[in-house]
Parts: sequence; structure tokens; C-alpha cells
Amino acid sequence: MKNILLVAAAMLVSGSVLAGTDHYLLREGSHVHHLKITTLNDDVYVSSDVDFEPNATEAGSHSCSADIRGEAKRVADNELLLKKHSESDATYCELKIQLSPTGAKIEQSKDCDNFAAGICHFSSDNKELVKIK
Repeated sequence: MKNILLVAAAMLVSGSVLAGTDHYLLREGSHVHHLKITTLNDDVYVSSDVDFEPNATEAGSHSCSADIRGEAKRVADNELLLKKHSESDATYCELKIQLSPTGAKIEQSKDCDNFAAGICHFSSDNKELVKIK
């Protein structure tokens, strides 16, 4: 019985060593970008969500929220690619994520408009989302 408990504890500890989640955040006026990257063994899962309220330069626009999530591919040591198929169209939204020790930058393909409409967009416009510790 004691051996079974030790094996179960070892499995819990080893599993948590191979798993980790990082959060990134960018707040620009009333625009908020959030990125969550979860690594589980060799698998990488990405979740990106945005909440936009119109800024002064966007008068007449409506507030919006959007999110996209899925399994990403590691393109390089510091680059991830999330490719998500649109259910309403025969297109793919691609998010290219450049990671640095302090944050992440997101670039989206033009077909991401099916996931984020209006003033909402996943691209960080070459600004870095700050890694939250």
C-alpha cells in the first residue's frame, strides 16, 4: 500500500513538471489583449481573447469581445503557430506568436475577421503583451 502511494505521488509530481501555463496581457486604453499558453509534455495549447471598448479615435464603433483557442505548433524555439478553421467559411485564421523572455507579440492572418469582427483583432500591432509572473 505504501508503494502505491509513493508511485501515485511520483506520477503527480512528474506530471506537473512537464506542464506549465504562461499568461500575457496588453492593455491599451480600453483595449485588452490576453494570451494563455499551456504546455503539456510536447503539446502546446493557445488561447487568445480580446475585449475592446471604443477609444476616442473609434467614436461610433461598438464594443466587442472575441476569442480563439486550439492546439498550436512550435515553429521555432520562440515561435508558435495557431491555425484554426472557421466554421462559417472555408478559411483558416492563423496566429503567429513570437515569444521573448518578457512577453509575446501576435500577428494574425486576414482571415481572422471571421473570429474577431468590428474593431476587435488578435494582432498586437507589433506591441508586446507582457508576461505575467
